[in-house]
Amino acid sequence: MSKKSLKGWLYLLPALIFLGIFMVYPLVDVFIYSVEEGYNSASQTFFGYGAYNYSFVLHDPYFLQAIKNTFLLVIITVPLSTLLALLISLALTSITKLRDLFQTVYFLPYVTNTLAIGLVFMILFKKTPYSEGLVNMLINFFGGPSVDFIDGPYWAKLFVLCFYTIWVVLPFKVLILTSALLSVNKDYYNAARVDGTSRWRIFRRITLPMISPSIFYLVITGFIGAFKAYSDAVALFGTNLNAAGMNTIVGYVYDMLYGDSGGYPSYAAAAALILFVIVLTITAINMLLRKKFVYIS
Repeated sequence: MSKKSLKGWLYLLPALIFLGIFMVYPLVDVFIYSVEEGYNSASQTFFGYGAYNYSFVLHDPYFLQAIKNTFLLVIITVPLSTLLALLISLALTSITKLRDLFQTVYFLPYVTNTLAIGLVFMILFKKTPYSEGLVNMLINFFGGPSVDFIDGPYWAKLFVLCFYTIWVVLPFKVLILTSALLSVNKDYYNAARVDGTSRWRIFRRITLPMISPSIFYLVITGFIGAFKAYSDAVALFGTNLNAAGMNTIVGYVYDMLYGDSGGYPSYAAAAALILFVIVLTITAINMLLRKKFVYIS
């Protein structure tokens, strides 16, 4: 190894040590936990190694419900929030007066405490002995029946969870896409207008390709963030998410560790690794699609 290469590795050594201690070692430890059958957290003993923990988790109705909830949350919120953020960003970049004010207003939910926003949503949607909730008041005003969005049917609770998730992630996406739109070289637009190109064609042929790296970044981080959802559901439905039927994969892992059914780190580790494989697979697919759909200057 040359002196120059050795110097480079020495510069990287602190970061490598940090990653090894806080990322590689925990991942290996979680894998070991996941294959220890009959692990007793009190005595720290187990019967042997095998795939029973994975089999148990994959057949657990609570975990299957958590997978269903998580996938629906991902499928609905990631595309919808990205599309809404793009539309809002296009509107913001088309105005000049008060643009900074509007950007600040849209960004406020992102710096607000998650649980505080959850309480506001509960006030909006939850039926109480004194009030039907603001949303139900609007539904009644237009002649519709009241709906219990917090303790009612599954579709209503899923709607509130998706609405809440989109509301929370939207400000960050608006900020990123607005910055991307403002950074597009105006010479491209001027040249297209000289040729008489329509606005839709300009958007499709110039704007979208130029901001595609930012969209790709938001889609990737959106998928990862949605798969890690837990606090959103807790803020709306409380800590007993299994009873509400709105648990997520991360919530299932937490319950196996610390919840009412806690004390089973092996099951929690197996569920965590299944989540890791799912996220890794979807990220890999997105990385393959990146070469086809993302413009690289």
